[in-house]
Amino acid sequence: MALKQTFSQKMEQKLSPQQIQLMKLLQVPTMELDQRIKQELEVNPALEEGKEETEDDFEQEEYEEELGEDEREFDLDEYMSDDDEPAYKTNISNKSKDDEEKSMPLSGGKSFQELLISQLNLKRLNEEEVVIATYLIGSLDDAGYLERDLEAIVDDLAFSQNIITTEADLEDILHYVQELDPPGVGARDLQECLILQMDRKQNGDITRYTALKILEDYFDEFTKKHYKKILQRMEISEEDLKDAIHEIIRLNPKPGGSLKSSSKSLQQVVPDFQVVEEDGKLTLTLNGRNAPELKINKGYKKMLKNYAEGAKLKKTDKEALTFVKSKLEAAKWFIDAIQQRQHTLFSTMTAIMNYQKEYFLTGDDTTLRPMILKDIAEIVDLDISTISRVANSKYVQTQYGTFSLKHFFSESLSTDSGEEVSTREVKQILLEAVDDENKRKPLTDEKLAKLLKEKGYNIARRTVAKYREQLNIPVARLRKEL
Repeated sequence: MALKQTFSQKMEQKLSPQQIQLMKLLQVPTMELDQRIKQELEVNPALEEGKEETEDDFEQEEYEEELGEDEREFDLDEYMSDDDEPAYKTNISNKSKDDEEKSMPLSGGKSFQELLISQLNLKRLNEEEVVIATYLIGSLDDAGYLERDLEAIVDDLAFSQNIITTEADLEDILHYVQELDPPGVGARDLQECLILQMDRKQNGDITRYTALKILEDYFDEFTKKHYKKILQRMEISEEDLKDAIHEIIRLNPKPGGSLKSSSKSLQQVVPDFQVVEEDGKLTLTLNGRNAPELKINKGYKKMLKNYAEGAKLKKTDKEALTFVKSKLEAAKWFIDAIQQRQHTLFSTMTAIMNYQKEYFLTGDDTTLRPMILKDIAEIVDLDISTISRVANSKYVQTQYGTFSLKHFFSESLSTDSGEEVSTREVKQILLEAVDDENKRKPLTDEKLAKLLKEKGYNIARRTVAKYREQLNIPVARLRKEL
């Protein structure tokens, strides 16, 4: 096939830098918006906090006119191209190749492994045993379990640490690790983890001894809730079994999680909106942090004006003019983006509030209407992707609690009467049915589907199972209680 050249015209839609900046700001939650504004204030001296004075309105218009005149008077490209001196000669570098980048690290708590290693000093271990114990601690997962086989660890120690040991010796050192706090660390499975914890709680109490024997000898029956088999084989009363199970469920199946979570900072949820109900009317307010007062620095305005009224500019003056104009333009863009963000957030939340008015008045989940992103996008006349960015990581405070905006979006189902209802309404009915069920004979998915059908919701059993899993409700067998 012969190659040939052709000319063609086509139209393309491209996002401007301001649009890209707005899209990024829309999906930023309130807490991060504060940091984003502080960052912009640090890098742009033409931007500052505060409210524009009303007396400056005329000066602002005059400034904008002067800015337009400056742009006609000063052609930056022309000035830069006519200059005989290359730009690199005026550049200054205060860093040498030997300079090191130094930064101040953020302080944080000790890691899970570090907290365990610090306890090894209390054990009577020689130097080699400490190295092996440290290696074992480093092999634990986030939950505190040792999931690797001891045989594989023996080989790793031989190749990486040049330490020759046996599985039996490794087992002995693992017992030392399992004596560390919190109880249960170093276990190789859930059964061993619970046994380690219950063994430490033994103080002559018969109930705890019964719980330990259940974990040691009847763990499979316990996990499958075959309580009748345990009663028959252990020859205990139902009340004794109930007390023992109460002791077991108080144990921590993930002992490493407690230490790991303590070393992490908790994320604080700051509501972006507040909905207040007064006399049957809803009022929406936007968090003040979402609408910060920003303005352009007066000094930079005057600086640009002085350059515009000045005589022929030198090389340094042209560079200063370029810097000032770029910073002023960036500041104006950022202020406009923040204002546009405020408007978009408010209009989107207003549409959600009006769409789900019955819920905000009553707080009843069953009153939530089916609502998808497209519904709100059509109301506010915005793209679905924009609504998705607004709903992401945003929260609204109501008199019934603080909720994520995603809480109000749900698919729809049709009842026998043809009415469209939210899937959240069905899930709420499932929750209430499970809460009210007889725990000795929990409702199966089939019975739950039958119950919903009696209420007018014709839903298949597999759909009920899907909703049950989304609500983190275990199957009927695992919900059984004595």
